[in-house]
Amino acid sequence: MSALGRVIRSGMARRRVQTLVIGLATMLAVTASVLGGALLVSSEAPFDKAFDRQNGAQLTAQFDARMTTVTQLAHSARALGVTETAGPFPTVTVTPGFNGHSGAPLSVVGRSTPGGKIDKMTMTRGRWVKGPGEIVVSADTGPEGRLGRKLEFPDLPGSPTLTVVGVARSVSRTADAWVLPSQTAELTPSGKVTGYQMLYRFTHADSSAWMSRDREAITATAPAKSLTGAQSWLGVRKVATRETALFVPFLVAFGVLGLVMSVLIVGNVVAGAVATSRRRIGILKAVGCTPGQVVRACAGQALIPAAAGAALGTAAGHLLATPVLSDTADAYGTAGLGVELWVDVAVIGGVLGLVTLTACASAWRAGRLRTVDALAVGRTPVAVRWRWAARLAARLPVSRAVGLGLARPFARPGRTVAMVVAVLFGVAAVTFAVGLSSSLGEVIASKNHNAADVTVATSSGPGRAVRQGQPTAADPATVASITVAITARPGTRAYYGSATTDATVSGMSGTVTVTAFDGDASWGGFTMVSGRWFKGAGEAVAPSTVLTATGSKVGDTITLTVRGKPVEVRIVGEVFDTGNDGRTVLTDAATLQPAVPGLNSTTQYVDLKPGTDTHAYLTALNAELKPLGVTASTGKSSNGSDTVTVLDSLTALLTLMLVCVAGLGVLGGVVLDTHERVHDLGIHKALGMTPRQTVTMVVSSVVLPGLAGGALGVPLGLAVHGAVIPAMGHAAGLRLPRAVIDVYDAQDLVLLGLAGVAVAVLGSLLPAGWAARIRTATALRAE
Repeated sequence: MSALGRVIRSGMARRRVQTLVIGLATMLAVTASVLGGALLVSSEAPFDKAFDRQNGAQLTAQFDARMTTVTQLAHSARALGVTETAGPFPTVTVTPGFNGHSGAPLSVVGRSTPGGKIDKMTMTRGRWVKGPGEIVVSADTGPEGRLGRKLEFPDLPGSPTLTVVGVARSVSRTADAWVLPSQTAELTPSGKVTGYQMLYRFTHADSSAWMSRDREAITATAPAKSLTGAQSWLGVRKVATRETALFVPFLVAFGVLGLVMSVLIVGNVVAGAVATSRRRIGILKAVGCTPGQVVRACAGQALIPAAAGAALGTAAGHLLATPVLSDTADAYGTAGLGVELWVDVAVIGGVLGLVTLTACASAWRAGRLRTVDALAVGRTPVAVRWRWAARLAARLPVSRAVGLGLARPFARPGRTVAMVVAVLFGVAAVTFAVGLSSSLGEVIASKNHNAADVTVATSSGPGRAVRQGQPTAADPATVASITVAITARPGTRAYYGSATTDATVSGMSGTVTVTAFDGDASWGGFTMVSGRWFKGAGEAVAPSTVLTATGSKVGDTITLTVRGKPVEVRIVGEVFDTGNDGRTVLTDAATLQPAVPGLNSTTQYVDLKPGTDTHAYLTALNAELKPLGVTASTGKSSNGSDTVTVLDSLTALLTLMLVCVAGLGVLGGVVLDTHERVHDLGIHKALGMTPRQTVTMVVSSVVLPGLAGGALGVPLGLAVHGAVIPAMGHAAGLRLPRAVIDVYDAQDLVLLGLAGVAVAVLGSLLPAGWAARIRTATALRAE
């Protein structure tokens, strides 16, 4: 080993704590950065590649066949900005049956081949349709794609049956299933085509603003009110990538926090090593080391543990990325997803590059030291610097040991600032983690809608099986009796009923769940993002997912197809609802009566008057409901989310790492300070300071940096939370209400600020114990 290598190894052995801190800080920065970079690339890359390969439709438009013709739609290819078109394809919405039970509605399109100029579909199984009686289902939004499965249509003339002959993947998600164009008319009650689909590509379509202009251009060329819906490729992309894209903003936040902390800790450790090793540096220069060699020796003591931390962080990032990317691996025919090599190279190179610059900048001072000045080491400058602080602390009503500890941070302002910064980022991470957990809890609460005190679930009646996909309908007499019983109870303040059914939305592939309310449900735990709650028939509220997918906004009208019948509703508000992946529409029961005359509420929700004894109310109500065969309960829904669980786990892990690094940063600073003033400790012990007083003095020296770091870290954590949470909502295709973002109260902020003191004290306990155990004679001999 070279002489320079022996100097680096010796320096690392003498500063094991600081070496550990550098390695952990670098590992955290690299772990979060690799994981965030992998998710950012993998979340969008498969979709983008598949979209280019299939020449996907940037706008999928649905038209009413009663208000336009094939010739008129063909002229829309001349609209401003249109570069390519495909269609018109005949469309129909049908509800298939399986073994006597009904499934969810399907949007079926007539296409002769899976290819074409736009939306070139990929066959994942089976083959394309060749004749009547055959159907191909979508791999993403269609029913279970088992080849040979029979889809029955008992409500259509002739009760046709279609056999599943293939499963196809449309990256544009233009339909749930496909048949030959000649077959579509046979799948309608009237025997006539009810709608047409047109696929478009444009010169500019990479933003919502451009897509809005493109849609307006298409609308202008079509007959008035003939466009019933349109689906933007941006909305499809967001839905397809949101599972992994959701993780990126908070991982970027942790990566930045870890990177900044690692850079600051490296700079502090190297600067501290130079300050406490001046005599050793002088000896190195005296025996012939050049200034460059001294700089390389000091920097190398930081770069070696940083390189080890980067290697461990890369491995950890790969391990954490594997389960998160597992659901994305099968998307669009991708064989498997992992961390791209260039992501590893970019992260490792960037982190180590910053560490190198920081270490060399801090070590440059060692190279500039004159040999004589480095060998002439004294303690006087430090003593003079903090004498005023010691005199001020002596006047405080605290013990002498506490006073000496409180004055100590002013002896080394630079080192104190480094401690404050370490605590600052630790507290910021804890503040952000607490806020993130609270915000995710609010999201789950909004999903469950748990405002009702009492819930009465109604069965479908004796001998009736609820058909999958069909509206659940309770016996009208039973519902009426339940309503009378609820109304008669003295403690009832308000109540409403609800029923659900599946439907399709014009311009949107797949089905949505329509919830119809009988009564005022505005108090039922539904949080509005914008607009207002519906007030009557023909009005509805919908979450961001539906609005984005259909290119609609509050005030627009969309067309629902319920049991084969079109129902137009006007969107009067945007509701925050993550149930069914946000594919929901909430409306008044009267809205669906023309399409589903027998729709009755299957669940009743009751809000009690203040002061009502819930147990007594429930007992009395159940006594009246017992003859009806139904039961009231107070149990509230508590459905969670696997994604939220993963987010909470990753947050806890990364936060713990940051807090440990912050504590080790304090520990490293206290170790440097304790070694530097070991002679002073010997004097204090010789004058009668006990081991307990020594521990008190060392621990007191970090209280002020802990308070300062906590006071500054809380606002930083709030700022990170305020930036990351909306970004996560945007990645998931949701706009978040203020209740999800404003989750802190004054008491929480005070406790989080005091967490800085806790981190600092924990980081100082080990060197405090070492200082208490050192013998007086040993300390007095030390320099």
